[in-house]
Amino acid sequence: MPQEHQEQHQEQEQPVPDTVGRLIVIVLFEGVDLLDVTGPPEVFSLAKRETEAAAGYRVVLAAESMAPVTTAAGVRILPDVTFNEAAEGRIDTLIVPGSVDVDSSGRVRANVDPALVASVKVLAGRTRRVTSVCVGAHLLAAAGLLDGKRATTHWSTAQQLAAEHPAVEVDADPIFIREGNVWTGAGISACLDLSLALIADDLGEAVALRVARQLVMYLKRPSGQSQFSVPLEQVSTTRRIEDIRHHIMRNVDQPLTVADLAAYAHVSDRHLTRLFKTELGTTPHTYIESIRVEKARHGLESTDATLERIATACGFGTTDTLVRAFRRRLNTTPTEYRRRFRVPQAD
Repeated sequence: MPQEHQEQHQEQEQPVPDTVGRLIVIVLFEGVDLLDVTGPPEVFSLAKRETEAAAGYRVVLAAESMAPVTTAAGVRILPDVTFNEAAEGRIDTLIVPGSVDVDSSGRVRANVDPALVASVKVLAGRTRRVTSVCVGAHLLAAAGLLDGKRATTHWSTAQQLAAEHPAVEVDADPIFIREGNVWTGAGISACLDLSLALIADDLGEAVALRVARQLVMYLKRPSGQSQFSVPLEQVSTTRRIEDIRHHIMRNVDQPLTVADLAAYAHVSDRHLTRLFKTELGTTPHTYIESIRVEKARHGLESTDATLERIATACGFGTTDTLVRAFRRRLNTTPTEYRRRFRVPQAD
């Protein structure tokens, strides 16, 4: 915890104004998972750094009182405001983390405190967009915010969530799920993926992609799933290979051959292949296919375009080539992928 953050509460904070950028309130309570609290602010701070056009984000931690809160990791955190103070203004995004207990047999159960649920419900009523990370979904469900919605949580408590809240359609597979203005994220480190998706929703995928690269992580598209992730954003160490990568992304719909790329980079075919192997650990052909699959995934998730149109836009040429690439890389078909991961658009 930075020293300045530890010392900022010698005097009680005033209620949070609702005029400063996008106000993000993270719920804080005893035993909360540490990364669920600290991960999202890191992501949002990078978004402010990566764009000058955005109004920016302001992240505050809200708790029942101003007393220090001890997380599950034993790290103590100071709140910025109380729940009552946070509820006095308009909140752009509410992030609700969770906590668990593990009994003597090793069984994991999500904690649900009724008083905390009541506070979450009040804050949600002042919020444009409500999100949960990890087992925080149990708090949203207890507040009635997930009724009739599809939601995810950490896989270890998915059965508990389904059993205790039959009105919720629990799906433990996706990294996160969006249902209108309610977003739920899966376990622990998925808070980073969810935060990236929120940034993409607010500021566009180009900004989210730059933030993902700063975090040295892959950009997960909305409704993405870890086993379907294609490693596109490896960080290269030379300007030449970086330029080639961006050239591929700009021209993915064109027939890109090793000879074409070598000519663009003013190197031999053999040298280009060595560059890809050294910098990205793969071949030009494999990398190009991964770019095309990633773009196709996004089209399947976010549009109703036909498979023929997606295949053409992604440089596959034919739907048969598209289908073979999906089977080879994702072990599924484009149609099945769309059925599972099509993102419902907000009204």
